[in-house]
Amino acid sequence: MKAKRFITNTACHILLAVLSVIWVLPILFVVLTSFRAEGGSYKTYIWPKGFTLDNYKNLIMGHSNIDFTRWFFNTLIIAIFSTMLSAFFVLCVSYCMSRLRFKMRKTFMNIALILGMFPGFMSMIAVYYILKGLGLLETGQLKQVALVMVYSGGAGLGFYMAKGFFDTISKSIDEAAYIDGASKWDTFIHITIPLSKPIITYTLLTSFMGPWVDYIFAKVIMGNDIKYYTIAIGLWTMLEQEYVEYYYTQFYAGCVLISIPISIIFLLSQSCYVEGISGAVKG
Repeated sequence: MKAKRFITNTACHILLAVLSVIWVLPILFVVLTSFRAEGGSYKTYIWPKGFTLDNYKNLIMGHSNIDFTRWFFNTLIIAIFSTMLSAFFVLCVSYCMSRLRFKMRKTFMNIALILGMFPGFMSMIAVYYILKGLGLLETGQLKQVALVMVYSGGAGLGFYMAKGFFDTISKSIDEAAYIDGASKWDTFIHITIPLSKPIITYTLLTSFMGPWVDYIFAKVIMGNDIKYYTIAIGLWTMLEQEYVEYYYTQFYAGCVLISIPISIIFLLSQSCYVEGISGAVKG
């Protein structure tokens, strides 16, 4: 039995080691290419012959057609506002689904579940014409407002994870608050929210990552307005045929830079993130 257990553990460790190498190799390639001194796109080798920080320097300094710093702050502003609105919508809807009992509640939950099975980009043409009809595609600033509306508008349909977490919070706490004269809103703000730090962290992270990495909706709405591009559109522009040979290594430098905020936020909130997922699954 000991020998069998040893063989099984060894096989698992070898499998995990192989998978780790497979997962790490693309990340290593991106980081190495971002520091590569040799220009151009295609190379027959992975390990650079020379290393330099000029790729990061030139990317941040910007060029006539490539303004990474502006794109970075455009995306940051859109992501922050979208995150706040999306988190508010998700938490409110999930609390209502968890605590309130009303007519058509089950129907609404089933409809939300079915709609969540369809990818969001299926509706992007309809959304584009709606925003155009509302006059939100006239200027760059209005396009940014339109992006925030698109990212946060349907966020409430993704309430299932937060609802599962709220279900784990005892309803007797709410009943005690009602006896003391608190309204449902007071109970939600002053009692439920302070007890829901894990799921709030999870909701904020997922709401932030969507706008941060989205390309399809951002490209449809922004069009050719380069000044108001988001990071995803800007980085893709650097890979176009007329730019790829010159900006290829800078593209990878941009990939490294945009991954840093997400990595830092995730590491700082990892414990709350895991608790939020485990609580929601249990609920």
